Amino acid sequence: MEIIRAGSRPSGKGPTDWFTGTVRIDPLFNPHAPERAQGASGTFEPGARTAWHTHPLGQTLVVIDGVGWTQIDGGPVQEFEAGDILLCPRDQRHWHGATTTSSMTHVAVQEHVDGTNVTWMQKVTDDEYVAGQADRRS
Repeated sequence: MEIIRAGSRPSGKGPTDWFTGTVRIDPLFNPHAPERAQGASGTFEPGARTAWHTHPLGQTLVVIDGVGWTQIDGGPVQEFEAGDILLCPRDQRHWHGATTTSSMTHVAVQEHVDGTNVTWMQKVTDDEYVAGQADRRS
């Protein structure tokens, strides 16, 4: 049994190539071969979000605080809140983040395939993000 002590892994800023706005990433666990699961906590300030991305074996998000938005490519923006669990299918292009008025924290779990757990793409534009907000209200 390995115990990873609270506070033993430093928090980091979400890289600007992959995130818009202020995002804090707290690493939780990484795989030890032959394991493949990796987990991290992400805290998004209002307006912060990921870039479009995919995961080779999908992704599970456990929302632990706040309110956020997510969108699968071609689908509507969907709102979620603390206590919700998001299940994103493998290789499905998507983004997720906070709403414009609320922060949001989730625990993200995904598996590695050949050392890769995510493929990053272009950023979600402000127009896409705001359009999603308008779509949700109609």
